[in-house]
Amino acid sequence: MRVAILGASGVIGRALVAELARENEVVAVSRHPREPGRDRVRWVAADATQRTELEPALRGVDVVYHLVHSLGANDFEERDRQAAASVAAAADRAGARQIVFLGGLGDEREGVSAHLRSRAETAEVLAAGPVPVTIVRAAVVVGRGSAAFETIVALVDRLPAMICPRWVTTKTQPIALADVVRHLAGVGGRDEALGGAYDAAGPEVMTYREMIERVARLRGRRPLIVEVPFLTPRLSSLWLHLVTPVKAGVARPLIDGLRTETVAHDERIRDLVPFELTSFDEAARTALAGPGRD
Repeated sequence: MRVAILGASGVIGRALVAELARENEVVAVSRHPREPGRDRVRWVAADATQRTELEPALRGVDVVYHLVHSLGANDFEERDRQAAASVAAAADRAGARQIVFLGGLGDEREGVSAHLRSRAETAEVLAAGPVPVTIVRAAVVVGRGSAAFETIVALVDRLPAMICPRWVTTKTQPIALADVVRHLAGVGGRDEALGGAYDAAGPEVMTYREMIERVARLRGRRPLIVEVPFLTPRLSSLWLHLVTPVKAGVARPLIDGLRTETVAHDERIRDLVPFELTSFDEAARTALAGPGRD
């Protein structure tokens, strides 16, 4: 099978390239050119919002993985809509038979954050095209380089005490990087997954405070956490920008989204792609291992 991965240079994209290249021919697409890598992988530079750039890259591809997200740009919602329309059209012209989109868990009710709303809108634009779409929705990805996870690690490592906003009590269902990659790889090329939307989540539901405390325990720390009701999303994002590596443009929409519970509502993907899920602590240990984590 020949697959294309849009957003191949990102945290999930790189891991998915490695996973799929074991048995498939992979076209790894990113905005900037990359040096040739492993066998079965061809890197291509293309902007996902430009259909004329995408069409040559997708020619002859069976499955297109859409992992592109413009979070951090002031107009990220519009950019994501443009990219989705471009990908849907280019995939059709290329003769692809499936698009796999990684979206976000969360209630899509009125008043949801711009970040989560954008994920839902991207899925709708893709699904409006002629190529069948498979949607895999995930919450916090626990892995090295994941913006949400790295934010938690930075908070734990840099602050002996934290004055935290109310969103730390919001429930979420984090998933290991390796597990979300296995789910994405597992639905690719599957006829029974065409047109389906699946919740991909880890085995544990917890609050963001519990995630902070679990990471702190693994790091040998015991930070004091004080919750206060008056930190607005804007103040929260500025606070994160000051004490973590997350840029303010990324922090604000992420913080807005943290007010919404991101918990799986069904486990159908477990039947479609069966394997034993990774615990939060195991996933966090893996992410915390290696150089630069002392």
